[in-house]
Amino acid sequence: MSCPCVTLSTGQKMPLVGLGTWKSAPGQVMQAVLSALDCGYRHIDCAAAYGNEQEVGEALRERVGLGKALQREDVFVTSKLWNTQHHPDDVEPACRKSLADLGLDYLDLYLMHWPMAFQRGAEVMPRNADGSIRYADTHYRDTWKAMEALVDLGLARAIGLSNFNARQVDDVLSIAEHKPAVNQVECHPYLIQARLLAHCGDRGVVVTAYSPLGSPDRPWATPGEPRCWTTRACWTSPAATGRLPPRSSSGGRCKEELSASLKASLLLESSRTFRYLTSSCQMKI
Repeated sequence: MSCPCVTLSTGQKMPLVGLGTWKSAPGQVMQAVLSALDCGYRHIDCAAAYGNEQEVGEALRERVGLGKALQREDVFVTSKLWNTQHHPDDVEPACRKSLADLGLDYLDLYLMHWPMAFQRGAEVMPRNADGSIRYADTHYRDTWKAMEALVDLGLARAIGLSNFNARQVDDVLSIAEHKPAVNQVECHPYLIQARLLAHCGDRGVVVTAYSPLGSPDRPWATPGEPRCWTTRACWTSPAATGRLPPRSSSGGRCKEELSASLKASLLLESSRTFRYLTSSCQMKI
């Protein structure tokens, strides 16, 4: 089953649709990844902070490798550097930990999960006595320089950003020897991100959309909020299709969506729908 792709600034082909593993419960994500690969998904989006990379790795070992249905080069794997590991001394060990958990020799893409740094340590969300987050003073520019070394070491084929605004993207570009290939941000019919898409597109940075249907089960959702898939906006906005947009009139690119589902039937339907849309539609904002 062919998989539509976008070409990154590195020359890599990144599949246009991927399986996100955020909020996948322990004991379930392995089956989700297996089902996704069997349905034709070729991009698995992971993160150390999700706490399930070992289980994702188990699924990859079942389907990918010598004598298996897929070879390593057939599957695009993304992981992310968490906020507590922004200190330059922590970047390489963090990447190697993700690689070990996933059972891989290299990542196709390694993202800085957020621009802000948290206090170093084992806690995922370090907090002060009043419940506020304990931040650190490591600047994302210093973190980026440490991430560039991962490319030189062959641990990551490409590096990128996540949840960065336009100013922050430009700030990284101004000091980058290895240009960020991707900026992964929330993007859906209620948060179309047109200006950011145009900004990144003009700079050759591919935008990946996460939560393309608004993540209705997010912990901070409030009662009465509109649900994307139950409103007309979901079916009339390009954001809802994962084709948000290939090339808008302002020059923005949003070339990939990340879906998350634990049911094989939903994974297959999502994959089929996306393939139809990408082969038959050219949508603009």
